[in-house]
Amino acid sequence: MPLVKATIKSEVKDAFTAVMNQKDDDREGALDKVADKLADAIINAIKSQQITYSAGLVAPSMGGPVTGTFNYKIS
Repeated sequence: MPLVKATIKSEVKDAFTAVMNQKDDDREGALDKVADKLADAIINAIKSQQITYSAGLVAPSMGGPVTGTFNYKIS
């Protein structure tokens, strides 16, 4: 799945909205909350990526470990 800027933007916006709607004056708690939500948004974006193998690895005909360079595209 490709990175979708709108999805990341939405999660970041939600993080800030949650802190802005907070009723107490706990600044440190608010910063922790927004940092946690931003970290979640970044992790979700990274986890949604797919690596597509295109070529580069060669398996020996008699068995054994593959060799070569892993050619890929991250989408």
